[in-house]
Amino acid sequence: MSSLFSKTISLGRELRITDQEFVNLRDFIYQECGIWIADNRKYLLENRLGNRLKKLNLKNFDEYYNLLRYDSSRSAEFRKLFEVITTNETSFYRNPPQLEVFQKEVLPDVLDKCRKAGNRLRIWSAGCSTGEEPYTISMIINEVLKGEMDSWDIRITANDLSERVLESARKAVYNDYTLRTTPKDIVERYFDSGGGQNKLKQEIKKLVSFGQINLKDRNQIKRIERSQIVFCRNVIIYFDDAMKKQVINDFYDNLLPGGYLIIGHSESLHHITRAFKPIRFPGSIIYKKEE
Repeated sequence: MSSLFSKTISLGRELRITDQEFVNLRDFIYQECGIWIADNRKYLLENRLGNRLKKLNLKNFDEYYNLLRYDSSRSAEFRKLFEVITTNETSFYRNPPQLEVFQKEVLPDVLDKCRKAGNRLRIWSAGCSTGEEPYTISMIINEVLKGEMDSWDIRITANDLSERVLESARKAVYNDYTLRTTPKDIVERYFDSGGGQNKLKQEIKKLVSFGQINLKDRNQIKRIERSQIVFCRNVIIYFDDAMKKQVINDFYDNLLPGGYLIIGHSESLHHITRAFKPIRFPGSIIYKKEE
């Protein structure tokens, strides 16, 4: 999770969230986007929302809660709220062992099946943050298909709750730190680099389509094109059990028969669902929808 904001001072005093204010805001956030903030993380709301209260010249968290519920500007503030409470720590080629399984095991299996059905591949990156994951997927596809690329119909749908991170993703310009785990030859092949900035090449960008989505909104999810592979890494850890089950069921419905679900390496479906078949690889578990 990204580092917490330092305590905010407003009107000469520290802003403190009361137990009731915390419950109101916690329940409101859960109702709107499914993110669950446990009681022992009360400080997270206090620290992260403090700057918003100061900017809006609000005296306490109750005033902020009422703004979110009743104010004419609440829709715009929802976007700010989502930006503040979500985590955007990511990088290219994050968790290399898992991506190696994707490149050497999952993707070749899916591509073999796609070749029998018109070379049409659909992948969904749910919780894409600033774009490093879907662009990494695009680079891996290019590495595997190489000269075949022009004969394929490929789309990677990339979604996130925050419009701010999506704007950054569409620009596709990254600093050196986000490429710290990326093989050097990949950087040289797919980026135009200089002055500490790395601009992604169009051949990688063109496969990815970005859009805002709230994973709690099942109507939005139903509009996502059905996929052979779904990536949702390091997202469900922020949901409670009920929300986890809902989201995983929606991924199951989105996946075509024989499709794969790839979640974070520290995440598990063990207590969530038995609908998927877990396939164990060294350092990684991938979940498959039976054909």
